Amino acid sequence: MNTILFILNDAPYGSERPYNALRLAGALALHDKARVRLFLMGDAVGCAKSGQRVPEGFYNASLLLDKVIQHGEVALCGSCMDARGLEEVQLLPGATRSNLAQLADWTVEADKVLVF
Repeated sequence: MNTILFILNDAPYGSERPYNALRLAGALALHDKARVRLFLMGDAVGCAKSGQRVPEGFYNASLLLDKVIQHGEVALCGSCMDARGLEEVQLLPGATRSNLAQLADWTVEADKVLVF
């Protein structure tokens, strides 16, 4: 089984990078030959905020991320959360506060690393 690590940096809205990364991560998370890990850094930590309401017809980053949470692992940079005032209680269930040490471990263990 291949372990694929996604590292997201951009805010959930305003760029299509997080949208495309989350779609690909969700598709791979359902694949029986892939183990998906997703690490959110910088403004991307906003992807994991619960209670997002977007205009009708617009994608919802938290719904896309939830698919990854259900079938993979999702961690957020704790320093990035602090800088943006994002508390752990505001996260989607299954998304966890983490740190660069875990990202380093995940990077060493990964067969592939995709950065968005």
